[in-house]
Amino acid sequence: MTPHLPETSPPIELRDEHNLKLLGNVHPGEWKNPEPADRYHLVVVGAGTAGLVTAAGAAGLGARVALIERGLMGGDCLNVGCVPSKAVIRAARAWAEARDAGDSFGGPRSSGDGDFGRAMERMRALRSSISANDSAWRFRDLGVDVFLGDGRFVSPRSVEVEGRELRFRRAAIATGARAATPPITGLAEAGFLTNETLFDLTELPARLVVIGGGPIGCEMAQSFARFGSSVTVIDRGDHLLAREDPDAASIVRQALLGDGVRIELGARVERVEKQGDGSKILIVTKGDQVERLTADRILVAAGRVPNIENLGLDQARVAHDQHGVEVDDRLRTSNHRIYAAGDVAARYHFTHLADAQARIVIQNALFFGRAKASALAIPWCTYTSPEIAHVGLYERDADERGIAIDTLTIPLAEVDRAILDGSDEGFLRLHLARGKDRILGATLVAEHAGEMISELTLAMTTGVGLGAIASVIHPYPTQAEVFKRAADRWRRGKLTPRLQRIFAFYFRLFR
Repeated sequence: MTPHLPETSPPIELRDEHNLKLLGNVHPGEWKNPEPADRYHLVVVGAGTAGLVTAAGAAGLGARVALIERGLMGGDCLNVGCVPSKAVIRAARAWAEARDAGDSFGGPRSSGDGDFGRAMERMRALRSSISANDSAWRFRDLGVDVFLGDGRFVSPRSVEVEGRELRFRRAAIATGARAATPPITGLAEAGFLTNETLFDLTELPARLVVIGGGPIGCEMAQSFARFGSSVTVIDRGDHLLAREDPDAASIVRQALLGDGVRIELGARVERVEKQGDGSKILIVTKGDQVERLTADRILVAAGRVPNIENLGLDQARVAHDQHGVEVDDRLRTSNHRIYAAGDVAARYHFTHLADAQARIVIQNALFFGRAKASALAIPWCTYTSPEIAHVGLYERDADERGIAIDTLTIPLAEVDRAILDGSDEGFLRLHLARGKDRILGATLVAEHAGEMISELTLAMTTGVGLGAIASVIHPYPTQAEVFKRAADRWRRGKLTPRLQRIFAFYFRLFR
């Protein structure tokens, strides 16, 4: 049986064995909604990361929980985000390493075209195997009442789904966000991809234009260039990855250029024209220049918008705007019986932040807790090669807040393992409270930055300073030794001329 998908679901048009297995887990066509309880301790609307963690955690503590999902359980992360994109990135990296092995390491030289369809099938197979963790069946077995269908608040204390009313003591909105569509003339008529449709591809586009130079745009541009597409990235800003440290973004830009990606900054797409052969012409302006670019596919990666439509938020007395549901520091909405977590209410759209916020919702909604979202140290990573990972403040943040800082920058060219790996185009940049070893922010550009940044996140979360990191023994040689080098440099900076004179006098006494 082919599972039925409501129109609001992210389209998964390819119905091979892997996607049928996926849909059988995250939106089974034979699913029958349970009989509602008289009242729930917690009703969760949305079964992405925030909703799943909230529902599983609350049910595990003994609460009576209902979980409503109109599309695919697992949300963007499982179905059209983190999971499939990282599988694609890994495959593309393997292709690039195979091509580079001869020149870089004296390895065997590869020749011929790769099998893009096989790489994408691997992604679908892995995604379907992981989907069991987010499945309707698993959450039913955890004691959660799972309702598949459109959920809508009909009062400040109840939600309606498929004609049934669910009354609640507390509720959580976790409906996530979706890809934004820029208002470009002719774009819809010509057709375009977003992260919600990109992973259905089975044939490699010869010419791909990416609109947007943020994390998704950069990750997929580099990957498809490594697969063999002719890729152009168009962005209005003056550098890629606008949120990141400009020096870090510059290194990623050079890496993309090295992989053959064409990058047009300070440019905008004015309109798109569809050609008779299915190709598209993009009319792009850059200052006074006008250029016509031809593409077989267009990937739109120009931001995200919250999923707040048709939720009955006004009936629930929940304040919201174009940025999403408004919450306070405890993640309460204007209706204090209702909380919100994840992309629908967060400034940053990260799976791990949605997970962390869900735990705050459980504590505050069910146990009168006082946990605050502002207390979280939030790391993130863009999974290009090299990766950019960051946590805490940027230098511009400190300037805006009037916080005095000291900044340390350690090039990876000073780290033996990075040199040996041929991956020394990067750096660690730490922002410390002025005159102290307290870490306020960090940016790391390295091949494994996402795996490494947690050491600094832990230090910031627990109040461990750079001086303590200096006492930690790091295995040699590892790229994480860059933290030790930063700590040693900070210690050397504490050796003032006065201390040097004191030490000189001390050692003269023991001649």
